[in-house]
Amino acid sequence: MKKTSENRWLIVLGTVIAQLGLGTIYTWSLFNQPLVNKFGFQLNKVAITFSITSFALAASTLVAGKLQDKLGIRKLTSFAGLILGLGLILTSITSSLPMLYITAGVIVGAADGIAYITTLSNCIKWFPDKKGLISGISVGAYGTGSLIFKYINGDLINNIGVSQTFLYWGIIAMALIIVGAQFIKDAPLVSKHSRNNTNMKEYSIKEMLKTKEAYALFLIFFSACMSGLYLIGIVKDIGVQLVGLTPAVAANAVAMVAIFNTAGRIILGALSDKLGRLKVVILSLSVTTVAVFVLSFIPLNFGIFFACVASIAFCFGGNITVFPAIVGEFFGIQNQTKNYGVIYQGFGLGAIAGSFISSITGGFKSTFIVIGALCLISIVLATTVHSVQSHKKIKHNTKLIQKAA
Repeated sequence: MKKTSENRWLIVLGTVIAQLGLGTIYTWSLFNQPLVNKFGFQLNKVAITFSITSFALAASTLVAGKLQDKLGIRKLTSFAGLILGLGLILTSITSSLPMLYITAGVIVGAADGIAYITTLSNCIKWFPDKKGLISGISVGAYGTGSLIFKYINGDLINNIGVSQTFLYWGIIAMALIIVGAQFIKDAPLVSKHSRNNTNMKEYSIKEMLKTKEAYALFLIFFSACMSGLYLIGIVKDIGVQLVGLTPAVAANAVAMVAIFNTAGRIILGALSDKLGRLKVVILSLSVTTVAVFVLSFIPLNFGIFFACVASIAFCFGGNITVFPAIVGEFFGIQNQTKNYGVIYQGFGLGAIAGSFISSITGGFKSTFIVIGALCLISIVLATTVHSVQSHKKIKHNTKLIQKAA
């Protein structure tokens, strides 16, 4: 038993190392202005790159489970790390927007999504008794990667230029992911005997999509992701335009988002093991709702602005962490990677929805009002939705009572 426990924690170590490399993509905002300065691109067109990355990341998770079945987690993660690194290295010699969208957007995003969801889901399967904690550690490492590389990539850009930075970033990220992959092993399959003992049904994607709970979880996840992803993309601009901060002071909000995002993943992940996943989701959505409405309706100063930013980032990190475990508890862990890949499309849509709504409504405040309204709807859904596994148990118990009668 001791050897098994030690092996499990080696898998956590490998997952953390790989996730550190994968999380580096969230430093993209550092590259927007330097690329504009070097190539003369329009800033808004360069910024689209990260939306493409996020969308490709989410879309690739749909095939991640099937690829893992064929290649195994170690080979798949190593291959994804190689492709991600090559995508960044190719970006270092890219001088046109279409190629930037392909190399830094599609290639990097797809490789990142495949490795992210498979290593996360695999690690959770090794710890059925600590799902929230392990999810928090894994996804927390992803957030920590963005925080650490904010300074590494920032220094590289200042010292060697933006194009050369892509080269070194690609090599480092590739090394982290491939090295981490060597410690990772596929989680053991859940036997039919074990599933019968727990009375848990393992849902396929088709079976999951026939339940109303899947669509409720999708909308909740979409709302939670949109709030955090929209904030990450424009937090510095909010500080300058709505609060009147200098660009240098407002830039501190970028680091704050990374710090509180990571803290939320670890703290709320562990807390969900004790309080329950949906209770944590309801709590975090409630805090997010208050924060976005404050940003919309209350005159902002330095303290209020940073408190709202920290709250939204903290809650976003927590929601990202607990949802893989929620999907497993609702629909079984055997097909968790594939099922979570479907729900995870809420992340991809959330990545582009905030900017789309902002372009229609015409500003930050109106977009936050829409986000707040969606969060309120999601809170109602989260308080009423129940695991399909609990429905199954209720029906089973009802049949036993009827037989006894």
